[in-house]
This record gives sequence, C-alpha cells and structure tokens, in this order.
Amino acid sequence: MSKKLSGAALTVAAVVIGTFGLASVPAAATPSGGAAAQVAHVAAHFDLAKGQTPENGALEPDGSLDVTFSVARQVARVGTDGRTHILATMPLPADGGVNTPVLHFAPTMGIVRTDDGTLYFLYATGTSDLTGVWRLKPHGTPERIAALPAAGLPNGMALDRRTGRLYIADSVRGAIWTVPVTGGTPTAWLNAPELAYSAIAGANGVKVHNGALWVSNTDDGTILRIPFIPGGRPGQLQVRATGLTTVDDFTFTGAGDEILAALNHTNTVVRIRPDGHQTTVLTAADGLQNPTAIEVRGNSVYVLNAAYVTAEDPNVLVAGLRELR
Repeated sequence: MSKKLSGAALTVAAVVIGTFGLASVPAAATPSGGAAAQVAHVAAHFDLAKGQTPENGALEPDGSLDVTFSVARQVARVGTDGRTHILATMPLPADGGVNTPVLHFAPTMGIVRTDDGTLYFLYATGTSDLTGVWRLKPHGTPERIAALPAAGLPNGMALDRRTGRLYIADSVRGAIWTVPVTGGTPTAWLNAPELAYSAIAGANGVKVHNGALWVSNTDDGTILRIPFIPGGRPGQLQVRATGLTTVDDFTFTGAGDEILAALNHTNTVVRIRPDGHQTTVLTAADGLQNPTAIEVRGNSVYVLNAAYVTAEDPNVLVAGLRELR
C-alpha cells in the first residue's frame, strides 16, 4: 500500500455487481482484419464511496478472487460471475483508526489462502488490541492469531507452504515479521536499511519464490531478494530491480524470476526480466486506477486497482499474460 486517501468519510461496503466475470483469459486471437485483440478488460467495479478499495488478493481454486477492501476494513470474494460478496467486516478501533501509523485509518491488507480454504489477512489499527494477523476459516468469523506492534504498519504478507510460516512486511518499521499459520508470537525475521520507510511506505509487497523471500520497497522503488539459508534464516539481501516509482505489490509470471509489478501512482504495470530489464505492459489507458496488487494463474493476470489517488473507479482488471509483451 502506498500513501492513500483518508478513510474518515468512507463507510462499510455491501454487494457490488461487476460488469464482466473473472473467468480465465484465453490467448488472444487476431481478427481477420489483422488488428490485435483487446489485451485487458475490467472484470469488476467497486464502490469507492463505500471504501471498496482492493488492496491485496488471493485466488480461489474456482477462479474467484478474495480481496481485502482496505478502507472498508473488509475481506470480500469476487466470484467468477463478477459479483462481490462480503466475507467479514473488522471491528473499528475505539479511536476510529486515526492513530494508525502513516495512514490514519484502519486498513485490512495482505491476504493469503491455505489449501483448506482458510484465509489469513492483516489488520492495522495503531492499537495493540487489534493490529496483527487474522484468520478467517470457511463460514467462520475472524480471529486474531498473532499480535503485531501497534506502532507498525503490516502491509504485504506471504505464505511459505513448505514450512507453514507467514512473512509480513512492516511498511514503517523496516522489518519482516514471521509467525506460523498456527499463530503465536511473531519474530523479527529481518531488519535492514533496504526495507526502511522514508516518505510513503518502506517494505510493502512480499512473496516466497524459488528459495527466497522477495520484497518491494515503495519509497526506494526497488524489489529485493533475500534467500533462505539453513534454519530458515535470511541470507544476503540482493537488489533485483530499481527505478520502480511507487511500486506496490508484485508477482511472478511462472517458474522463473520474471516479475509483474504494480506501480501505484504512475498507473502502470511493468514486466521485469530476471536481468532487470523493464517493459511497461499496462497503463491507465487499459483501465488501471492506482494498481495495488497482481495475481497470475495460467494465462490470466488479475490486477487490483484501488483508485486511492485517481478517486474514480476501483476495479479488478483481467488481462492475458501472453499478450503482455
């Protein structure tokens, strides 16, 4: 999450119907006239006035998408039919969230899904009773399984499926926290200057990929790789991409280290090769509205757009991976 608009005037969300479904995108065909087919389309629109600002997402096996609506303090599911269903609304802190570091509203953020359908997500309130990692079992109610520092801003989160551990990026403390999915007391896995906050957000998006933890730093415009070494400890930090203005979250296109990254304030998605070469593949002309996160399954790319700065059309954009050249 990069610096966002105040949530004071925004209320909780209800149900929204998207314009298009979230079905997987086939490879684009070339019409008989020779023109290229449409690369992307908006698959679901949300209501900004109700705080429906999608921050992070996790794909369900059936192709639906679980999202955190940061300003509305909600977890929601966007079905393959484009309809949005609210799964949970988090309790408002006693101070209304005004003491949440940097943002001054209480957002729900990073979300991951385990194979049994349980969702884990983050809630930051600036208070010790609510800030932390929360678990939502299918048809259940949210429960906090790990407290995080009230003075921090837990933002992105990743799951290491091999070890059953969660890794959380703290955007103001320059830290990565870790805790097992069973819950408990988090431990600081890494503190480093390369994760530090200076203006908007420090450590932001986080992914486990190819034997390493990868982290974006919004203020520095970088994506970092930290290999896991024996004992699950962090190895030598490596800068793998630079010059990514207001980079938010990111994902990988496949088994290799090629990345798709969401650049929030510039309304772009860039494709980053393992050698660091960057190509802009989506822009505001395609429907981007302050992109926050990206998910990939097969040939389908799902881009979450929160419209924090544009204040126009929060949405989910769906594109074909093979068409993003």
